Amino acid sequence: MGILPCGASGMRREGYAMDRLSSPATRKTQPPIKVYCLPEERAEIETMARHSGHSVSTYLRLVGQGYRVTSIVDYQHVQELAKINGDLGRLGGLLKLWLTDDAKLAPYDITTMSKAIVGVLDEIRANQATIRTVMTAIVTPLAAKNLAAKNPAARDGR
Repeated sequence: MGILPCGASGMRREGYAMDRLSSPATRKTQPPIKVYCLPEERAEIETMARHSGHSVSTYLRLVGQGYRVTSIVDYQHVQELAKINGDLGRLGGLLKLWLTDDAKLAPYDITTMSKAIVGVLDEIRANQATIRTVMTAIVTPLAAKNLAAKNPAARDGR
């Protein structure tokens, strides 16, 4: 026990330095691992890290521990699909609203309405084709990556 400068008594922490040494280690306090690589390899690693949304250090640590790092580019494709899907939903809602309003349909004859409906359905089909294209852009590379990860012999050309 000791007296603090303000006059209050307090306990002196014995072995304070030992408490700091026995605290759990953090990554920042540990020595780094150096990786020697060519400038092209470094650029590729940095690009892959950026595409995965991680720093180079985190990316290399995850890959070194055997994690399959996913690309945020895939998530951007998924967001694009969500936007296209929303467009299709709005288009279908507008078609439904238009078909249920008798006052708006009165001036049109059957052939004009048929042409308009066919045109809207063609737009919906075009949007669906866009969705399929984007889905293929997402699924095909992911399937190839997964296949290569499952079968290293095929990736190495054996």
